Amino acid sequence: MCWRLFLTFLKIGAFTFGGGYTMISIIEHEVINRRGWIARPDFLDLLTLAQSAPGPISLNTAVFVGYRLRGLRGALSAILGAVIPSFVIILCVAILFTDVRHNPWVDAAFRGMRPAVVALIVAPILSLSRGMHAALYLVIVASAVSVWWLGWSPIYILMAAAAGGIGWQLWISKRCKR
Repeated sequence: MCWRLFLTFLKIGAFTFGGGYTMISIIEHEVINRRGWIARPDFLDLLTLAQSAPGPISLNTAVFVGYRLRGLRGALSAILGAVIPSFVIILCVAILFTDVRHNPWVDAAFRGMRPAVVALIVAPILSLSRGMHAALYLVIVASAVSVWWLGWSPIYILMAAAAGGIGWQLWISKRCKR
């Protein structure tokens, strides 16, 4: 299983462009839809944990998925699989980029990839928000407005959301005991 984890995340790491958030939709497809390793609600919990932990979300997700499936060995297998392609690609780019930095074809390729990267960031958001209570969509909009237009720190938004979630759970628990 550790070998399959490594190869799965190696493939994900090798074919993902645009950063950590673009990897989420591919990780989701591989571990939920294709392999059936993790149920969707459990993946959403792992993703929430990965988002709140320091470091890149894609690597945190790889660690949490690997750990969930095979403990420390699984976490190590998944993280190595996710990191090795990026390391090799960055090394090659660093060596070669100085020669092609001002090439119009390279510039055109990067401009062409931007819309695809945006789509790869939006896809997991839409996918993971399916089935949420309607009130939570208001939380999403309020959080986005607070960060984008009001300039609030995402840290405060996450802390407020966590407090709200705890408060909601306490209210539900208290209500159910009656």
